Amino acid sequence: MNPIIETRQLKKEFRVRQSKERQPQIIEAVKGIDLVVRAGEIFGFLGPNGAGKTTTLRMLATLIPPSSGQATIAGYDLAREAKQIRSCIGYVSQAGGADVTATGRENLMLQAQLHGLSRRDAEQHTNALLDVLELEALADRLVKTYSGGQRRRLDLALGMVHRPRLLFLDEPTTGLDPQSRARLWDEVRRLRADGTTIFLTTHYLEEADALADRLGIMDDGLIVAEGTPESLKQQIAGDVITFGVKSSNGTRQKLEALFCQQPYVREVHPADNQIQLYVERGEENLPALLHLLDAAGLAVQRVALTRPSLDDVFLRKTGRSLREEHA
Repeated sequence: MNPIIETRQLKKEFRVRQSKERQPQIIEAVKGIDLVVRAGEIFGFLGPNGAGKTTTLRMLATLIPPSSGQATIAGYDLAREAKQIRSCIGYVSQAGGADVTATGRENLMLQAQLHGLSRRDAEQHTNALLDVLELEALADRLVKTYSGGQRRRLDLALGMVHRPRLLFLDEPTTGLDPQSRARLWDEVRRLRADGTTIFLTTHYLEEADALADRLGIMDDGLIVAEGTPESLKQQIAGDVITFGVKSSNGTRQKLEALFCQQPYVREVHPADNQIQLYVERGEENLPALLHLLDAAGLAVQRVALTRPSLDDVFLRKTGRSLREEHA
């Protein structure tokens, strides 16, 4: 399938002056990424806040210029053809873009006409979206009376009222309750089924796993892993056993040394209050590990056996847990 986004060593630096006396500090938000997104897929950027996801998205959506590197969006060069790119993309920011003092219908009509649609086409697209996103009953109410989930569905409608080929969604479900989040997921899948390419950022592990056809895991301005959710998890061989421990460094060090001696333990990752092991045949070898702990007189507070997750992939690539970063 043809790519709709291609980047080569795309970078973004910001100059921050902390005081008049000091020289500006250069912050590398995006440190050079090579990326290909195929037409018709849902591509997800997974990573913690501050990883560079939103900055990358804003560059690709022509909202901020790159410091260096190259990118092609829908066949257009990012540096020279920003106007053409804007005509075929939609963008939904974290904050949303609806005018809360206008009605949902008025917001959609204005957005459609700003994109050059005739009044007739704007009405047709607006009515279709209000129906599909189940906003018809709210259409003539002021947006400030909408719930969080209703407002997020309106944001989605605003991003696609001109029927873009490519839709950028920046943290689309942040702050939503589980029911509203699941409903928005359904709408994103429906858009992909209708042929729209979706590029979304998220720090929710379950969202990336449920929605994305392919993922780029981003940390500290770099893509540290890329692939389908399943292929990324398959890179971690074995099962995951997590032992909760007290905060004593001595206890953690003794446990780490003991676990590293076992031939079926492939990797050991200590953290503040836990030690995570990647183990061959976890169900078979967990009793042996517990016996070792008992024989050594070492106590643990909790034990969990799981299959590898995207958080394990993030831990493997960065040395940190994305779930703990989010918390």
